[in-house]
Order: sequence, then structure tokens, then C-alpha cells
Amino acid sequence: MAIEKGTMKRSIAVLLRNTTWKCGRVERLAVNYLRKQLRTCGRIRIPIGEMLQHFKLTGKRKSEFLDAIQRLEKRRIIRIEV
Repeated sequence: MAIEKGTMKRSIAVLLRNTTWKCGRVERLAVNYLRKQLRTCGRIRIPIGEMLQHFKLTGKRKSEFLDAIQRLEKRRIIRIEV
């Protein structure tokens, strides 16, 4: 599912599978943050904008993070809700 970068920040990430097998460093960061939110707050739906603020990402790192989120969705580890 191709989502534009502008609408991606307003989207919500939903953790579907609790796995980081064959994930890269950035993908692992995102999944671990979703896991932590599930354990501590009981939330499985996290706004992507909140994740960007938590990791303090700007510029090239921000676009790498958004690409990693899309790869996780492609692998069906998370779901992106617009």
C-alpha cells in the first residue's frame, strides 16, 4: 500500500505480529517501541507522528524511518491505518 509521506505522519501503526526476525535496525526500533507501548500502556495503536517525536527524527533519518514502517507493513508485521 503506497501512502504519501505527508499522510503517513497522520497515520496510526497497529502491531500485528510480535517478531523482529530478519528486520533491520530501524525496523527493530519501531517494533520494539510498539511492543513497549503494548506492555506499559496496553495500546496497540500508536500514531506515527508520536513515534517520530519519540525518536527525534529529522531529514534523511525521518525518511528512512518512514520507509522502514512501509517495509514492516509489506511484511505484515504492522498495519497502517489512515
